[in-house]
Amino acid sequence: MFGCLLGGALGDALGHAAGSSGSAEVRHAFGPDGTGTLSGVAGPVPFSAATQMTLYTLDGLLEALEWANAGVGADETACLWLAYLRWLKTQGVSPDPGAPNPPLRWIDAQPVLHQRRAPGNTSLSGLSGPDMGTKFRPVNPDSKESGTVTRSAPFGLLPYVEPGMVYRLSEDAASLTHGHPSARHSAAVFSALIHDLLSPAASLQQAAEAAVLRAAESGVPELSARMAAAIELARSGPVSPEELTAALGEGRVAEEALARGLYAALATSGAGSPQEHFRAAVALAVHHDGAAGSTGSVTGNILGTLYGAAALPGDWLAVLEGRDLIEELARQFVAATGA
Repeated sequence: MFGCLLGGALGDALGHAAGSSGSAEVRHAFGPDGTGTLSGVAGPVPFSAATQMTLYTLDGLLEALEWANAGVGADETACLWLAYLRWLKTQGVSPDPGAPNPPLRWIDAQPVLHQRRAPGNTSLSGLSGPDMGTKFRPVNPDSKESGTVTRSAPFGLLPYVEPGMVYRLSEDAASLTHGHPSARHSAAVFSALIHDLLSPAASLQQAAEAAVLRAAESGVPELSARMAAAIELARSGPVSPEELTAALGEGRVAEEALARGLYAALATSGAGSPQEHFRAAVALAVHHDGAAGSTGSVTGNILGTLYGAAALPGDWLAVLEGRDLIEELARQFVAATGA
């Protein structure tokens, strides 16, 4: 739980910094190959909208769990829609007058979440109408922007839930903003991958192979092709940014962000200790000209789940923005699930 959320935030923050002209200090300290230290950087290093929406995903699930623990049934997807509407307000956007006006929760008072950090246009527009998007009443049906994937790790953190339910919840939540099949199924495959990695006996390679099978069963050709290509390319180990982009795309759309994030985790699996693996994988994920924050976030979620928070570099965590917020929300989620 803690490793997944903090790992994803680290990957997102470093990727966000790598692609930001205003973060020269971070890029210099992180180094051209990602092997540097951030201990000398004056923090906090900010994360992007990817982590903001991940935390709101967690809070939407948390609200559904709180209702369930009180003996009241709640629609999980509706709770997530309300959570995302609350996130929309933090971005300075007023929801449609016909949309619900959900009561504020603890997370909404956190100043760090009221920063506009490159939110995806599809997420903003998908939440700006009066109605909740669904698979059967899609909003933004042509968009497969990567935001569905980067916010979907929390579904995989639900304990005592079958993988099929994790997949369905994630796909339904993706439909709130993105109607394209690849946006929905890429998110669901990612959530199921995180769920597979929760077991203490989990194997990254086996979880990756299961993800490839789910992608093939999704009926989305580009998702299946990118996932298969990620597994194949990882056998070569780290490759140049140019070769990576040629094989897996820039990571700006859902299936590319997922494939690139998984590739980075797999290609660096021989790096040594868990912390060395995490450093090498995130470095590989964010050093390219595409959507570095998206791929860094996915890689960080994957290895943070696999290894736990102990594998996260202490010098990176020390300058991470909002660490206390992430840890507190994780504690609330663990308490609600009884895990």
